[in-house]
Formats: sequence, C-alpha cells, structure tokens
Amino acid sequence: MGNRASGRRPFTRSPSHFADRVTADGRDGWPVAAGRYRLVASRACPWASRAVISRRLLGLEDALSLALVDPLQDDRSWRFTLAPDGRDPVLGIRFLSEAYDARETGYPGGVSVPALVDVPSGKLVTNDFQQLTLDFATEWTALHRPGAPDLYPEARRVEIDEVMADVYRDVNNGVYRAGFATDQDEYDAAFGPLFDRLDRLADRLSDRRYLVGDTLTEADIRLFTTLVRFDPVYHGHFKCNRFKLAEDPVLWAYAKDLFQTPGFGDTVDFHHIKQHYYRVHTGINPTGIVPLGPDLSGWLTPHHREELGGRPFGDGTPPGPVHPGEEVPPSGRP
Repeated sequence: MGNRASGRRPFTRSPSHFADRVTADGRDGWPVAAGRYRLVASRACPWASRAVISRRLLGLEDALSLALVDPLQDDRSWRFTLAPDGRDPVLGIRFLSEAYDARETGYPGGVSVPALVDVPSGKLVTNDFQQLTLDFATEWTALHRPGAPDLYPEARRVEIDEVMADVYRDVNNGVYRAGFATDQDEYDAAFGPLFDRLDRLADRLSDRRYLVGDTLTEADIRLFTTLVRFDPVYHGHFKCNRFKLAEDPVLWAYAKDLFQTPGFGDTVDFHHIKQHYYRVHTGINPTGIVPLGPDLSGWLTPHHREELGGRPFGDGTPPGPVHPGEEVPPSGRP
C-alpha cells in the first residue's frame, strides 16, 4: 500500500538493515575519506535533518557532499526530481532505491533517508540514522572544521544516551505512533507518553539552556527536529494537540533559541516539511490539501534563553555561512 498505508496499520520504526559504519580505521571496510561519500537527505524528514544539522555544525560540507531529494515520493520512494534532469549530478541515479539495489537485491524494509552512499561504487553504505550522526561527531574528527563543537562529549555520553532514549521513544517516535494510530486505544497509548515526556522536558529545560551540560549536544539536535515540525504538522496532521509548541513557554523558547543558532534554523525548509507530510500521507490526508498556516514569524522573535547562560559551541565557534547551493529558498523560511 506504500504511503496509503499511513493510518491504516500501526506504526513501527523498522531497524536499519544497512548498519555498516564509516570509521576512522575503516574496520567495516568504509574508511573516513574526504569526497568519497555522499549524504542523501530530505529536508522534510526529521531523521535525515539530524544528519544535515550535524554535518553543518561540524563543518563537513567540503568533505561530505549533500544530495537533497524531492519531499514528494512516488511508489519508488525518494527521488532526485529536484535536480534539473531528474538525476543526482554526482551519483547519476533517479531514485535512491538504485543505490540500495546496487548494494543488495531484495533487501528487507523500505528506502529511507538519511543514506550514506559510496560515490565510486554507487552502493549504499548505511541507512543507520541512529549511529550515523554519532559517527560524524566521533569518527570524522580529522575532517571537522576548526572550532567544531564536541556534540557527543565522552564525559557526558551516559547522560546524553539516557536523554536521547527517552526522547526517541516518547517524542520522536511518539508523534508517529499517534499520527498513524489505527484505533483509539493505540492513539491514546502514544498521546499520553508523548505529552508526559514533553512536560518533563519542559521541567528539565526551565533552568538550563540545553538538555545536557551547558553546550549543544546530539541530544538537542534529536529533540529539535521533532519540535520544529510540531506546530506545522504534528499538532494537526498527527492529532498531537494537547497544546501547540508555541503555547508552551519553555519548549517554545528553547526551540526558538536553537532555530536562531547557526546550523539549525538555516537547514529547515518548512515548505518541504508541509508538502511531504500533507501530500504523501494520503492514508491520513486523502485530499492532499496543505494548510496555509501556521504563522512562522514567531520563530524569529526573541527567546531570552541566553539569560540562562550556557556556551552553545563550548570552546568552539559557530559554523560560517551556509555553503552556496545549500541555502533554504525563501518559500521554506519564516
């Protein structure tokens, strides 16, 4: 049933079938190397957006090229129809599935982003969205920009992992379990833990600027990509409507603080986000009508979170300007 299945069968997050890692020592056969790999991502997808944000914060743009797919899918899933001739200019393929097929025929599961593709062979390396950004932070250090932040500091990893596990289960996945629920009990079972967790996160963030320590970490990236989609799609489309993000003073200020931090908001395309969810999930929204709201101007208003202190980039520095050709067009910005 493809995308038509949304809302007709329970949501389950499939494990990543291709879990090879690109590492400094190349132990899986894929050594870190500038220019060898291409990151295929969608600005609509929260899982892929993590990788786009991490890549920008760490300054990996020159070492790892980026391919953005169309937010609208057909039965072959993610496609390169944003390119002038419908082919990715580096990989030469029309559909991401071609890189999957080059790696393995008849693989289980669907075609997902983010995907890391080996440019010389055209084969998919990994679609392990959980591990990919952790490896960007820890295995790709030789290619980081000067002043790159430590997004997964060793001394804080136990706490970061605990926070990320709660966020993943109740928030990142919770909105999907609610949105794709097939009956009331299933919906209720997702809705309650989602908002209980958001309440706990608001309490945690009421007197600290970031989730763990006083600097940005991987945990903040993973929460942000759900929060930034909350009012445009999850509140209405997924029926996650106990409150809007903009109605929670702590979470709204926290999300605005991140959005206004270089590397976060300058990767967000609200147009892609809304087009994907409302037009692709035909099982939930069969008319394909895309709402005109909400008003996005609030994302640029003062947040006052700097009063809590904190050092966004620790001993490092913010990333520079967005690379040419990777700017979010005006249609996707507040």
